[in-house]
Amino acid sequence: MAKELIYIVEDDEDILELITYNLAKEGYPVKGFKQGEEMLSLLPSSGAGCLVLDIMLPGIDGLEVCKEIRNNKLTAQIPIIMLTAKGEEADVVTGLELGADDYIVKPFSPRILIARLKAVLRRKQQEKDLNQKPISIYNLEIHPGRFEVMVEGSKVELTSSEFKALYFLANHPGWVYTRYQIVEEVHGPNYPVTDRSIDVLIVGLRKKLGDAGKFIETIRGIGYRFKDQQ
Repeated sequence: MAKELIYIVEDDEDILELITYNLAKEGYPVKGFKQGEEMLSLLPSSGAGCLVLDIMLPGIDGLEVCKEIRNNKLTAQIPIIMLTAKGEEADVVTGLELGADDYIVKPFSPRILIARLKAVLRRKQQEKDLNQKPISIYNLEIHPGRFEVMVEGSKVELTSSEFKALYFLANHPGWVYTRYQIVEEVHGPNYPVTDRSIDVLIVGLRKKLGDAGKFIETIRGIGYRFKDQQ
């Protein structure tokens, strides 16, 4: 089976060359960019299966690139792995809030990057194969096939991470899940993220859902659940 096309946006030529070489060695077709603007113009029609995106870029930075990708219906489902030389929690939280699927801090091992890339692509394929059913609960309609959430008939725009968390909780009303379980469902196992970043994700999700946000209940000392209809 042909492997997915990988786009890389990295302004450091040595790092771009390193990633390109190692991915090509694994059989992935690769296209590299040193700035985000050109990549954004080509991405919607490229058929790219995943994006490796540096945060510190000339012109518009990687966070803004990520935001634009997630706000475009033609590109919103493309997995994004962010690269950065920064290790601060705030950068991790911001990247996840904007919809990044994974996050790697420089310097990094090419083997680790490839393993993370394969995991992201595997989750993407699993989501397609599952053919998840739409959910209708309270005043919400959640349609994974269209990546669409409606609250009382009005569409709500969510990031990839917010959508996955909402679908997971709403698909199991009444069940309590820890922050770690939610992270694992949204990003896969062994994902480097803090409890605080999950709390931030849930706060943002509730805010976007408006009055329907009350159906996501906090279970003190444990995690979260979607309110049972019984």
